[in-house]
Amino acid sequence: MATDNVHKDHRSRVRKKFLENGLDSFEMHEALEFLLFYCVPYKNTSVLAHRLIDAFGSLSAVFDAPYDALRNFGLTETQAAFLKAIPDFSRLYIDDKHNNTNKVVSYDTLADTILRKFIGRENENVLLMLLDAKGKEVFCGIVSKGSLSDTNLPIRKIVDFSLRYNAKSAIIAHNHPSGLALPSREDMEATANVKSALELIGVRLIDHFIVADNDCVSLAQSNIAPSLFDYIIE
Repeated sequence: MATDNVHKDHRSRVRKKFLENGLDSFEMHEALEFLLFYCVPYKNTSVLAHRLIDAFGSLSAVFDAPYDALRNFGLTETQAAFLKAIPDFSRLYIDDKHNNTNKVVSYDTLADTILRKFIGRENENVLLMLLDAKGKEVFCGIVSKGSLSDTNLPIRKIVDFSLRYNAKSAIIAHNHPSGLALPSREDMEATANVKSALELIGVRLIDHFIVADNDCVSLAQSNIAPSLFDYIIE
């Protein structure tokens, strides 16, 4: 009982520190310790926080670690899932907070928008953004999990979504989780296939972004393959 009181009092002090000063006043291990309060009851989470950061190298690396690696470290299913949810919640929060209510897309902010969509995504994903005749976003979401170059290229889904939302132009993006933000030969071929399919229904392909870590490369803007893209939005 005395030990429980010690942990309870410590957690109260940490929560008070957070409420008064925010996480900016915390060291990385303290921030993780505080987070672990909510999935590790009645234990000193400071030691666990130190061990996790030492094992994986940094706070962000703990959150980015594969679920199986966290389980092998000794975390329970609930604890590992809780930590894995943090990047996804971060992406949802940032995306929602910076949601453009009028939905008009501009190149000034497009790369940042694309980057936000890939926060916490460990596997390769394909993103589709559709615009109407006025350049307003009518759809933006993940349409496929897997490489653009594999046999599951989601051309049919891209076309179906474009028709469903009566889109006039489209932007695609996909990430290279373990590589560089540079297009492969397969990426270029896939881009050409998407462009051809969209042309058949009167939809223009504006750009294809490649994302890796915090880097985002626009194929249209970088002139890697300018002939693939019809025009650039303002």
